[in-house]
Amino acid sequence: MTLPPTITWDEDSGTIVFIDQTRLPGRVEIVKCRTVQRLVVAIRRLEIRGAPALGVAGAFGIALAANNSRNSDPDGFLAALKQEGDLIIGTRPTAINLSWGVMRVLRAVERADSVSEMRETAIREALAVAREDEACCHAIGDYGASLLPDQGTVLTHCNAGALACSAYGTALGVIRSAVTQGKEIRVVACETRPLLQGARLTAWELTQDGIDTTVITDSMAAALMQDGRISCIVVGADRITQDAVFNKIGTYMHAVCAKHHNVPFYVAAPVSTFDPERSASDVVIEERSREEVATCGARTIVPQDAGVFNPSFDATPVELVTAIITEKGVVNPPDLKAFISRRTIT
Repeated sequence: MTLPPTITWDEDSGTIVFIDQTRLPGRVEIVKCRTVQRLVVAIRRLEIRGAPALGVAGAFGIALAANNSRNSDPDGFLAALKQEGDLIIGTRPTAINLSWGVMRVLRAVERADSVSEMRETAIREALAVAREDEACCHAIGDYGASLLPDQGTVLTHCNAGALACSAYGTALGVIRSAVTQGKEIRVVACETRPLLQGARLTAWELTQDGIDTTVITDSMAAALMQDGRISCIVVGADRITQDAVFNKIGTYMHAVCAKHHNVPFYVAAPVSTFDPERSASDVVIEERSREEVATCGARTIVPQDAGVFNPSFDATPVELVTAIITEKGVVNPPDLKAFISRRTIT
């Protein structure tokens, strides 16, 4: 089965078209998003998720706002776009790609003179963001594939595949490129509680590609490393500071176990995920609803009187990371500070 694009722009209708990831793996449902308000709901509900995909969504969100606006005054037009941009950015505070996508298109629009030029610029720049994202993923895949063994088992956490990007994927892009090069790679996908992005999304993606995939509960990973059954770990990232990698909750646990068992721990992410201005202590980690943990489908699994703590991400210190794979090449942790300082998120 050929996967449809995770998120794209339909020029004929002037809408954002995306896969509703909450329906997978049972059903592939395509949504046409006609308003910024609907986009905000989609991001909050995780119909659209994954750092690079959120960057594309942020860019398309400004294009959608520009396409829908009937304001004829350039200053008023731009002010309205910025207001919509703030609304989009506020949906997911930890994932830096979302704000990066919004701000990149807004900066391009600011350079235009007329409303018609602003509208055209917003759409053109957003489409460029999406094209570049796919190219970045392929480059990350090619750089990362060289780090994987000719034969082995790769463990991954959450979903950093085509569904988390416009196409191909970051961590899963590394795996796809390795398989394309003829390497015999098997994948162990952690289920990734509480929303099971590993079991529902990663396993679905990889099995569509015919890649040997086994799903485990998150708590099984350390035992597999202890038994020597994991060759390396490859994960994505939602934000990378000079001192930490922010990714789906549970990533830090895998990194600690990997360090203890001498298993290489790789992070695959585009340069747009780097945050040159903050350290780990400055980053707000998003907390999500009680229901995500306290229920499973229609069934309540946590007593009403018991509290629930549900952070979406954790911070993995960079000293636990073997290497970070970007579209610009592989970055070793000792070089991370210098690498980030040379990058400006624009």
